Formats: sequence, structure tokens, C-alpha cells
Amino acid sequence: MFRRLRWFIGMNHRAVASQKRLPNAKPKPPPAMLETVQEIAIYIHRFHNLDLFQQGWYQIKISMRWEDEEFELPGTPSRVVQYEVYECITKNSGVFVEAAAPDLGPEDVYGVWKIDDMDNSFSTQPFRIRYARQDVLLSLMISFNLSLGKYEGPSTSAVILKFELMYAPMLENGFELQASLDACPASVHEFRIPPKALLGLHSYCPVHFDSFHSVLVDVTIHITLLRAGIHTPSSKVPSNFHAVEDVAGENLDRSIQVFKALFGARDKLLGELQKLSKEINQTIDLTDFISKLSDTKVFSASLQADGVTTNAQASGQVSGEPQSGLEKVNGIVDSRSDGPLNNLSKDDLLSSFHLVGHQILYLWNTFLNFHRANKKKILEFLIDTWANDRRAEWSIWMVYSKVEMPHNYLNNVVDGSSCLAGRGKVSSLKKLTDDPAHAAAMRAELHRRSIAQMKINNQSIQDMHIFGDPSRIPIIIVERVVNAPRRTASGNSYFSQLDQQDTPSLLTLPLFKAANKSSVASPQQNGRVLKIVIFVHGFQGHHLDLRLVRNQWLLIDPKAEFLMSEANEDKTSGDFREMGLRLAQEVVSFVKRKMDKASRHGTLRNIKLSFVGHSIGNVIIRTALTESSMEPYLRYLHTYVSISGPHLGYLFSSNSLFNSGLWILKKFKGTQCIHQLTLTDDPDLQNTFFYKLCKQKTLDNFQNIILLSSPQDGYVPYHSARIEMCQTASWDYSKRGKVFLEMLNECLDQIRVPSEGRVFMRCDVNFDTSNQGRNLNTIIGRAAHIEFLETDIFARFIMWSFPELFR
Repeated sequence: MFRRLRWFIGMNHRAVASQKRLPNAKPKPPPAMLETVQEIAIYIHRFHNLDLFQQGWYQIKISMRWEDEEFELPGTPSRVVQYEVYECITKNSGVFVEAAAPDLGPEDVYGVWKIDDMDNSFSTQPFRIRYARQDVLLSLMISFNLSLGKYEGPSTSAVILKFELMYAPMLENGFELQASLDACPASVHEFRIPPKALLGLHSYCPVHFDSFHSVLVDVTIHITLLRAGIHTPSSKVPSNFHAVEDVAGENLDRSIQVFKALFGARDKLLGELQKLSKEINQTIDLTDFISKLSDTKVFSASLQADGVTTNAQASGQVSGEPQSGLEKVNGIVDSRSDGPLNNLSKDDLLSSFHLVGHQILYLWNTFLNFHRANKKKILEFLIDTWANDRRAEWSIWMVYSKVEMPHNYLNNVVDGSSCLAGRGKVSSLKKLTDDPAHAAAMRAELHRRSIAQMKINNQSIQDMHIFGDPSRIPIIIVERVVNAPRRTASGNSYFSQLDQQDTPSLLTLPLFKAANKSSVASPQQNGRVLKIVIFVHGFQGHHLDLRLVRNQWLLIDPKAEFLMSEANEDKTSGDFREMGLRLAQEVVSFVKRKMDKASRHGTLRNIKLSFVGHSIGNVIIRTALTESSMEPYLRYLHTYVSISGPHLGYLFSSNSLFNSGLWILKKFKGTQCIHQLTLTDDPDLQNTFFYKLCKQKTLDNFQNIILLSSPQDGYVPYHSARIEMCQTASWDYSKRGKVFLEMLNECLDQIRVPSEGRVFMRCDVNFDTSNQGRNLNTIIGRAAHIEFLETDIFARFIMWSFPELFR
């Protein structure tokens, strides 16, 4: 190796020992270094207002920096291209204004985009937001350059991309408006671009900011490595000659690494261009470029010196693209090999660097022109790719398992002796003697600890809301429940083998591919499918409690219609039957209005009616479904998401503090719904509201059922939220235990109703509550119950991992 480097340090290896350095001799300057620059292009397509709380002026500010603080130079804006400019141009306060969206007038925009040289940031033009689900089309490309500075060689540091949402009140204008926008960001959303992605990446990057500023900024990121130039690094006179040799060897290694990185970036960009062209079905002519692309010209001298013979020469074939033993199939040299690079002379290395630099610059400019001409198609393709990758990307925090639907013969056991005899044969008795909530919490905690020790090393852009501290993200244990035979009187085990005739009725295909066959059966194949989602709050809740879940659903299906139920706001202390009636009337009225509107604009092919409930909102939903006014719409039921719902009541609740609170509400406030939840609304348990509700067919018409629970939630019994066996009830041989088993079996029988493609999942969500400390909320279990409403990460993980269930 050292013999090959002799040209770089200007000496003969045989004369090293005999040469002496004269006192006044000037050492040769260090060799020239190859330098590259990262170019990161950010395409901002539109700003979509999901749920901003305030009207006013908004602006997006973008900056970037190296993650490693040793890399001192920040990213600097180098190029801005406004793709679309509309005809609506006027003069406002002495500044010409160009409307940034078709539905914005001159009074809704102010000024133009700007680059701030003080903090090396880029800001879009300010725009005014007036209403929810408003779109602002921005359609511009901003490119940043990042230099490695004193660190020659490929980057080992990630890049932090920062988006800031600037806000100013509606009434401000002119210079006061800009000063207010520059004052302080309303919200910040950061992303991390890992070192592996800096050689080349084309990715969708949705920007949401936070739960108080819920928006969607459609952004795509495009990255490449470009040639920056050649420079000679300054260095002090070394104290001995061998030090020069060491510096020279180190510089050569760095130069080779830089060249390899540039080489790899060129290959990657060429491959991505060809892929994009194919995926969006738009031709991009690279024939001439590829025909001239022959890397053997770069390495010809070194290949001949080493006696390497090309395949074409060996076989006597003649080809326009010579191929050597070091080349890939398409004629491009494998840049991972140092062999040909170590054989290059100094001049060949520099000329090769220039040649590859020109090639990648040509490809990059070709891509930018191609992107401008096909921006919407490229955006749609990258969005689809991003959505398809969510399940794998977020699998770090999700644990998947499959369980069987239990047999329901248990309710045939009445007296204590028969219970002992029958249950002594249960093979899964161990599952009932362990506390399921404690076991689930321990399983999630062990998984969280493993994440804390995990080194995440991928090439995708990382959302710092999630990847900033991975160990604090909710852990979700997803149980796919598959069907088992209906209950029989035989003494089979609690969990038995699947009935072969019943198995195909549930989830024989992957969850994300399960389809709603009923919507295909309509004769009007070309009509519209009206999708409606109803959100119902819990005890003493607000109609916007579930807005974060709604926003995620809206991102998956923007065309869905949403009803945030207000019928029972401030009225959740009464009788569930009254609350259910009010909800049913509200839902029927809403559905009729949407059906009439859809019919006026075309043929209505089908309806998909979905429900999302939190806490006792789930009881209200099930009660509403029993109303006669809802009967015509039951066949349209699609997806049901239950978030910590007490489906089996509080007959067996182990939280003594919470039980005391329930007793106070019943004793001193006479809260009717609490009596019904605890099955004390009637002396006869079989005449109580909850017992009768479980007898009603409220679950059998849903195509998809997802039960969300948390072992940390002390407000709702764990087994009640999951509709499963209770540890205490499994040993209760009284009438109380028998009633519980009958309620459980009735609910499971409804879920077990044969329906092709039906999905039934239980999702355990384990929140990180370490920052909350030990307080009353965490002691009584309220913290986790409310956390379902204050964070959307768990909903994002579940909904994007199984998007077909929410469309």
C-alpha cells in the first residue's frame, strides 16, 4: 500500500532511511484535498390547516444545522424557485404581492419570501388563515448548502432540519406584522437526517408542529452530494519528516473516501431518477448520458497497470460500454472497492473527481427540472411510499401477537362445585391466576428498556417528536384476535385450537389488506362512498376531546365527514338511555344531511359509518345503536374504535380509591350513570341496564373493532376495556360471577358473528409517565386515562400501521 502512495508524498521508498532533512529546508506543502458540499432541496407544496386555534397571519421559517456541534458551519440557503405564480398581483404598502394560492386574495398575503443572512434561514411569505381545513398552496423549492468546513471527508454527522411556525394576530399589518412574525415562533418541529441519507434521498416529510397547532405542511426532501472544489489545507511545519508522511497518508485516505462518497451519490441519484421516471410514468431521457457513462475511462490507467483485463477484451466482444471485472452489470464501477482508486495517480484522481462532479451536477439539474415539471405526481408517489413504510418504521414501539377467541361455555357453569370441576380442566388457568394488567405493564416496560439500549441506525428522515427520545414514546402491544368456534357444552379448554370451518371468517389475510366486501357488492359501482365518523366524549367531557384522533383520521382519509358529538355535553350524569337517545337523534340528523348533499352531487353508492368513543362515550355509542331510529343505518357500520371503554361495567373493579369516588358520586350526588356502571341501578343484577345492554346486538354489525386499553388506566377496569375474562370473576361462583360471565359471553358472541374480512384487535397502550412524578393523577390512574386525549402518537402508530381500517 505504501509503495502505491509514493507519488502523493513525493519520495522514493528506497531512499527514506538515507535521506536527512536540512535545517533550513522547506517541506513540501500538503497535497490538495478534495471537497464536497451537501445540497438539501426542500419542496414546500401546501399548508393545510387541520386545527389551528387562532385565526391570523402565519409563516413557515426553515433552517438547518449539523447535529455534531464540532461542525460549526450552518446550512445556508443557496437557491429559491417559485414554481407557480398567479395572476392576482397587487400593491400593498409599497410591496408587490403575489397570491400564493387560488383561494387567497391580495388581502390574505403580504410581502414575499425572504432569506435572513443573520441566522441563515428561509421564510415563506406570510399568509392569512381564516377557517379550518383551509389550504394555502406555496409550491416553492428552497435549497440549502452545508459545507463540512475544516472536516475533510464524508460527513459523520447528521443534519437537523428545523421548521418554525411564526404567528401574528389578524389585525396587524405592514411593518408591525413582520416584526410580530419575527418575534417568537408559535411552534417548532424538527427532523433528523441521518448520515446515511446524505449521499442521496428523496422522501416525503409531513410537518405537523404540535397538538395545539395541528396543521399539515406537505414537504418533500431531496438530498445529494455535490463537488465543491479542491483546496490545499494549511499546516504548520512538521517537526520531522515522518510526520509529513503521516499527514500525506491521512490526506490520501480522506481524498479517496470523499471520491467514493461522490461516486456513490452519483450512482444513487441516477438510480432514483430512473425509479421516479418509471413510477410516475413520465419519460426522462438519460440515454445519451448513460451511453457516455463509462467508469473504466476513469480507472483505465490503473487497470492497465495492474493487468486487469475487461470482460469484453477477454471474450473478444465489442461494446459501446466497456466492462471491467470491477464493474457492476450496468457498466458502473463498484465504488465500495478501494482497489482502482489506490492505483490512480495524483492527476488521475483529481481529473476523475472533476469528471464525476460534472456528472452528478448534470443529474441533479436534470432532477430539479424534472421535479418542477412533475411536482404533483412525484409528491403523490413519495406520499404513498412514506405511508407504506410507516408500519416498518414505527415497529420499534409496537409488539404484535395473535391470540384465539376464547370459548364461551363458561356461562353454563352455575354452582361452585361445577365451577371447580369444569375449570379444573382449563389448560390456560395460569393466565387467569396472574394479574393480566400487571403482566401487560411489565411486558411493555421490558420492551421500553430494550429501546433505551437500542441504537437506531436507518436511512429515513426521523421525526424528532418521536425519535428525539425513543424511550419515552408509548409502547403498543397489538393483539390480533382470531376466531374460535361458538360456545358448546363440552369441556373444552378456555383457549383451544381454531375451528377449521370458522377460521377463514376472521383475518385470514394480513390486517392492512383486509377489505370491506360489502361496499363492492353494490350494483352502482361508479357512485360515491360516503364515509362518516362520529366521535363521542366521555364523562363530563367536551366535544373536542377526541380532536387529535380526528386529525389523524383526517390525514388518512381527507374526504371523510366528521361529527364531534355535542348532544351530551354537560349531560353525562344522567341515564345512559337518555344519552343514547340524544346521540342517536344527532347521528341520524347528521347522516341524513350528508346523504342529501352527496346525492345532489352524484350517485351515492355506499355509506361507511364509523364510531370512536372515549371512556363512557363507548357506552353511549352502544346504547344509541339500540335505538329504533338507528336501525336503517346498522348495515353501514364500518369501524369501531373504543378508547378505554367500560364495556363490562364496574362489577369487578380493583381500584379502591376510584371505587370510593364512585361511591361518593352515587351516595351524595345520585349520579344515575354511575349506578348503571356499577350495576346497582336495580336489586336484581339481571334486570340492570348493563346486563340488558350486553344482551343487545350492538357490536355484531361492525366490520372492524379495535379496543384500546392501558394497564396504567385506573379509571376503567382493564378487563372491561378489553372485553375479556377477569381474574377475580374467574373464581367468583356467586350470581355476581355468573352475571359477569353472561355479559362477557354475549359481547364475544357478537364479535364472533361470521363476517368476511372482519378485524378484531386489542391494543394495549403503555404511556411513559416518568415526567409526571407521583401525584394524585398517577396514584388513582387518571393520568393514563386522560393521556389518551392529550397525545396522538399512539393513534398515529395504530392508524398508519393499519390504514385500510380507517378508509
